[in-house]
Amino acid sequence: MSRPRPARIELAAADYCGEVLRGLRRTPKRLPSKFFYDARGSALFERICEQPEYYLTRAELEIVDAHAADIADALGAGVALIEYGSGSARKTARLLTALRECAAYVPVEISPSALQGCARRIAALAAGLPIAPVCADFTQFSLAPDVLPPHRRRVVYFPGSTLGNFDDAGALALLRQMRRQIGDSGAALIGIDLRKDAATLEAAYNDAAGVTADFTLNMLARFNRELRADFQLRRFAHRARWNAEASRIETHIVSLAEQDVRVAGWRFHFAAGEAMLVECSCKYSLPQFAALAARAGLRVQRMWTDARQRFSVQLLVPLR
Repeated sequence: MSRPRPARIELAAADYCGEVLRGLRRTPKRLPSKFFYDARGSALFERICEQPEYYLTRAELEIVDAHAADIADALGAGVALIEYGSGSARKTARLLTALRECAAYVPVEISPSALQGCARRIAALAAGLPIAPVCADFTQFSLAPDVLPPHRRRVVYFPGSTLGNFDDAGALALLRQMRRQIGDSGAALIGIDLRKDAATLEAAYNDAAGVTADFTLNMLARFNRELRADFQLRRFAHRARWNAEASRIETHIVSLAEQDVRVAGWRFHFAAGEAMLVECSCKYSLPQFAALAARAGLRVQRMWTDARQRFSVQLLVPLR
């Protein structure tokens, strides 16, 4: 099998100003969580994963460590692995070690610094593995036909329960995108957080050390640096609460006073106590997620959980 040289990382700056302005003009205001991930935001997220309250990363790593060989057998040899939102690739490194004759690794990451770090880490771990990094928003990512070398099966890898950051329509659209990209013989391997008691869930998104709060408010600091904004961070607060009806944690940035803020030359008014939604983290029951996957033309072929059944890794294949 030929092994092409790793593809060049494209570091073109994303033009996100218009999307930020549209979100601030909405009623109520709402911004997508992808804007968390500049270099500092990516570093803060790695610290979140180390907090004692944040069970998700530990539970998923437990699954990968315990079942890597079984997962690799289910995926088969000659896989081209396409990872949405690669981040630090901690889980990916463990999975790639278990895969047999991996044909290529394609990390798709919106943060250029995180993408560079991921590509270097995997290249050091798997010498000779073709790596084709893509700096992009994975929700708008299309795979160029010349990116992948010959392979037997295309697999989209989406760990970390990030699918839960989308509402039902967004998650469905992303699953349908995966279905198109994997073709009729491919698969998707997805991390899904499971429903549990509200206290555990709220603690995970409100760690005692305040790292998650710093992570959330860094979005505003990023706008100050990059979009000529004048947010005063001390006048805003992080808030994360469980919405049982919607089955999700909802993270808001709350204005602590009535105030006006300028972003890219435009003025926006915030009322005292006004909450701007910046992230949803949906939690699924197993039947609920299976039904969602089916609407996208996928079925759950295999599923692995941690010992306490807090988290799951689901293997989806096309419906026949």
